[in-house]
Amino acid sequence: MENIGFEQALTSRVDEMVDACTKCGACFTACPIAGPAGLGDADPEATISGVLDILRMGKGPEESEKWAKACMASGECIKACDYGVNPRFLLTMARLAMMRNDKDPVERRKQGVNIFRKLGQDVGVLSRLQLSEESLIRLGQRPSKETPRTELPDVVFYTGCNVLKTPHIALLCLDIMDMIGTDYQVMGGPTHCCGTNQLRAGDVETLGRFASNTINKLSQSKSKTVLAWCPSCVMQFGESVLPTYERATGEKPFDLTPFMPFLHAKLDRLLPLLKNGVEMTVALHKHPGIAGVMEAAEELLRAVPGIRIVKLDVPGVGLQSVNLATLPKFKAELQLKELEAARAAGVDALVAVYHSDHRELCAHERDWPFRIMNILEIVGASMGLHQDDHYKALKIKQDVDAIITDSREMMESHGVDLATARKVIVTTMLGDQPLPLQGKQAAI
Repeated sequence: MENIGFEQALTSRVDEMVDACTKCGACFTACPIAGPAGLGDADPEATISGVLDILRMGKGPEESEKWAKACMASGECIKACDYGVNPRFLLTMARLAMMRNDKDPVERRKQGVNIFRKLGQDVGVLSRLQLSEESLIRLGQRPSKETPRTELPDVVFYTGCNVLKTPHIALLCLDIMDMIGTDYQVMGGPTHCCGTNQLRAGDVETLGRFASNTINKLSQSKSKTVLAWCPSCVMQFGESVLPTYERATGEKPFDLTPFMPFLHAKLDRLLPLLKNGVEMTVALHKHPGIAGVMEAAEELLRAVPGIRIVKLDVPGVGLQSVNLATLPKFKAELQLKELEAARAAGVDALVAVYHSDHRELCAHERDWPFRIMNILEIVGASMGLHQDDHYKALKIKQDVDAIITDSREMMESHGVDLATARKVIVTTMLGDQPLPLQGKQAAI
């Protein structure tokens, strides 16, 4: 097959999906955020027809543009389609089309660069406030001092970028894989960008370069398997990048597997290692955007001796917490409802899977009568594993000077600039609080 360009391949994929769409409106009817977005009375067939107009011309009816912008990537639309169309991908491409229609290429590229630089700074500073040199090396963020391995690993573990802000989660992934005997190599961080921010900025040319560069790096395993932690990376590679790369080159470089289903598939190895009882009543904070992840997470929790799971009457919406930012008021109300439901249920912990969920929820532990934990902390505890949650310990302080004081030794050892650290703490750590802290809440 003769190679074609990334952008041409992406366009051809969109065109084929537009042609395949029957405009039945089932995807809109299934969408859990149509109501909260103020589109409860919109006509489903007209709304999806308008999305196709956006894809063709860069503009469409107000309801269709509003729906595309409000998308939280829950994935319910994919389940609803009987014609092989991925409506979530079409909404992603509709946002891209609107961005390209509204802004010139120079402005789009500048926006993408600025977002990428901010991400690199945020990840770099927050990880270095928490991690030793050895841990940074272990997570692939510093060159290893050991002799490079001569053969390929069985799998690549791809952190993505933002989990490095809450690095105890990523370190627990590695600890668990070590114990079950998985041969892996860690890759991730801004040097292995999935291109999500370039796509959001409408800079397809840079997206194509980033995607090809990262794909080449990740294609270094015996099994051609990449384990991915971040759901945004899973969606970006699975729906936008890898199929387009395959269309452009005729090659499928690897399969991308979310870490939770991977771990669940290794339950036979895991069960003998779950030796310690963890006597807790927990509720699982859910986002259904990546198929199979929440189901695997719940089964893993059930495998831990001593764990009791209660279900909260709160909808699981979106890809992960950060995606709910399209509707801030709805997001804050949903988080408050979940905290209140967890208190009413008398749980010992509200347990999240993804890193953005943890970042947004963890400081609420200060005020509510239960802990905010990541699922791997519980699995790890049963296996005798522990990683300190420095991010939560710092964020709960809610004071930039106290956080700086507590992190000063790490900052000095890594040469982190004080003014930069202060800015990142204020805007990114403390600013990442969709639901304001409530003050001390009594148990019911």
